[in-house]
Amino acid sequence: MQAYVYKSQRKDDTYVYLAERDGFGVLPGPLAASLGRLTLVLEVELVEGRRLARADVALVRSELASRGFYLQVPPSITSMMPRHND
Repeated sequence: MQAYVYKSQRKDDTYVYLAERDGFGVLPGPLAASLGRLTLVLEVELVEGRRLARADVALVRSELASRGFYLQVPPSITSMMPRHND
């Protein structure tokens, strides 16, 4: 499965994976508005065994097949903090 990855110019470290190049019509209006202009940064084949920096390939493929897009947002600050076992 081919994916086209776009970077949001309005939200830092936010990317949209699309099943079709420039297929922005699948994005809900409020989401598209909040992301602002999207710039193509990567075209990638999502094959089994491929690793992505911040996303699970199987999840991205599933979302592309069902919704036509996958939204990758930056990790929250709390998820980057070390956990303490109490």
